Amino acid sequence: MRLGFALPNIGPLGGRESVTRVAQRAEELGYHSLWVIERLLWPVKPQSPYPATPDGALPEPYKHVLDPLETLTFAAAVTKKIALGTSVLDIPYYNPVMLARRVSTLDVLSGGRVRLGLGLGWSQDEFDAMGADFKKRGAQADEFLQVLKAIWTTNPAEFRGKFYSLPKSHIEPKPVQKPHPPIIMAAFVPAALQRIARAADGWNPVGIPPDGMKQMFDGIKQMARVAGRDPEKLEMIVRANLEVHEKPRPKNGFIFSGTWEQIKTDAEACRSIGAHELIFDPTFMTGAQQLDRWLALMEQCRKLV
Repeated sequence: MRLGFALPNIGPLGGRESVTRVAQRAEELGYHSLWVIERLLWPVKPQSPYPATPDGALPEPYKHVLDPLETLTFAAAVTKKIALGTSVLDIPYYNPVMLARRVSTLDVLSGGRVRLGLGLGWSQDEFDAMGADFKKRGAQADEFLQVLKAIWTTNPAEFRGKFYSLPKSHIEPKPVQKPHPPIIMAAFVPAALQRIARAADGWNPVGIPPDGMKQMFDGIKQMARVAGRDPEKLEMIVRANLEVHEKPRPKNGFIFSGTWEQIKTDAEACRSIGAHELIFDPTFMTGAQQLDRWLALMEQCRKLV
């Protein structure tokens, strides 16, 4: 099981020095990958409750956000071999032609290190700000993936669909990775899990107990088999949102919260169910938005797993 860690692109820690030091230290410690997250805005009066807090309030760190792709481009320049991933970019906020070119550029400049994590988004405020249609996000995502792959794997590329249209065109450079950078998707509902089985390279779950992850991933692989794909080529890349405490978490507490011993047990459980990679992210952990603390957590997690 590979191990990744979050870059601090969200919260007051996000800045030149912290991104540089975290990226370089992660590479020194032997981490396989670095990951960024996305938040477009912090609505003062949100229309959609935040799914990861009991009261639906957005965490304060979301008020300060470095763009995820620009952050990875900077990290690529100060590192040599560590993989660079998004967990995740929200499809409705992007144009597939522009994103394909940006990801290709990053893959070329980084020497083939990009991992593209995608999701569908959940915030009505962000959809409104981007002029996106919440109800059509699933159907658009299917075409979006087709456009990305057309641009990355054909020359000239062409696409005609309901939502996107690309005249036959040369769009270069192509990514270093062939046939294209790995596409992983965050998904929970059946239709989104089916999309992974049909068109993605991996699944990026978060906040799901190990037994639930295994059951869902087995379902994805079965759907991939039915779709004529090799299910063994799909990867499960688990996002572990850290919350370390001195006291043990309750029985109904979130995975990867509690004592270090509990977090170690969670990590081993992910390994036992066949997770290919585990990404630790302390962004919303109390006290983690300090560079020394972030670096210390990186050291501790590396020793733990």
